[in-house]
Amino acid sequence: MTTNGARPPAVRERCYPSDTTDAAWAVLEPLLPVPARELPTGGRPEKHPRRNVVDAIRYVNDNGCKWRSVPVDFGIPWRTVCGFFQRWRASGDLARIHAELHQLVRLHDGLNPNTVAVILDSQSVKGAETVGQDTRGFDGGKLINGRKRHLAVDMRGMALAVMVTKASPHDSIPARDQLFRLRLTHPELAVA
Repeated sequence: MTTNGARPPAVRERCYPSDTTDAAWAVLEPLLPVPARELPTGGRPEKHPRRNVVDAIRYVNDNGCKWRSVPVDFGIPWRTVCGFFQRWRASGDLARIHAELHQLVRLHDGLNPNTVAVILDSQSVKGAETVGQDTRGFDGGKLINGRKRHLAVDMRGMALAVMVTKASPHDSIPARDQLFRLRLTHPELAVA
């Protein structure tokens, strides 16, 4: 029970493959940003359990669906789920959580927690009819009209950075931008 006598909202039953396990939630929960009500400036208590919010965000990510398609059994309006995601992304909390989880995995495997070598690669993907002309390009080498996804991974294949561009520029152009961003987030990387 809360101090005003109201019951806290219930965490829903886990039923989707993208739902967090109890073990994963135990690792992830302390990494989430502090709720506004616990900050010195104060704020309203959150209306929905954070685990439900995280599971709804993971559902959208896993299924590649629109925010509006968040199932009602999460018990959270889709705008609320989208709002949490956008706030956490804009504040850098999602990038911080990703980096901390990456380090935990490396430590668990007995490796240096900081990545010192990366592999860059890209893949051209045909754009659907719904993809606007301003965000697609023609890759003459692959003969694909669409987008290109650029991925930076560590030596074990764990993703460090993902970037999507038009398919038209040569890989060296987005690679410079991606390396610059990687250097900001991973200063331990050496440039050879």
